[in-house]
Amino acid sequence: MSGSPNPTSAPVATAIDGVLIQELNWFSDQRGSLSVLLRNDQGGLLGGEFGQAYVTTVRPGVVKAWHRHQQQVDRMVGLVGQTLLVLMDGRAQSPTFGAVVEQVMGERQHCLVLIPAGVWHGLKCLDDAESVVLNVPTRAYDLDDPDEERADPHAAPGPGLPAYGWQRRDG
Repeated sequence: MSGSPNPTSAPVATAIDGVLIQELNWFSDQRGSLSVLLRNDQGGLLGGEFGQAYVTTVRPGVVKAWHRHQQQVDRMVGLVGQTLLVLMDGRAQSPTFGAVVEQVMGERQHCLVLIPAGVWHGLKCLDDAESVVLNVPTRAYDLDDPDEERADPHAAPGPGLPAYGWQRRDG
């Protein structure tokens, strides 16, 4: 494959302090395609050490939310289909407390999203078929001591935060 498959631009800051979005590139030839998702020399996107890598799926119209971590940083990439990732800053001391970021990710919007600890996040499949998301968090899941807090997807995830409307918005 000719050219470099590495990201060609710097990560972009969002309305939530510490949340970064890195546009990713696909390089293709007659054999297939290649995309570099994360490199160990991408300082700001590393978010800490490697914990594990896993793939999650979301069924059409389903909302998988809300959850957040106290220590773990997540790094998510949409792989198959289109997935809406919604982030809400639940860190009381953050200058962006309560801010919301919506990011569509997947086949038509190839990007990596860095989600700091304390930021609520959830996923919704936007397609007619199951969507697939890769997560490369900084901690391995510990069944005996999980670093996660969950909240009802259709209510405010925490005190002082708004509820989020997961319904489709046209126009």
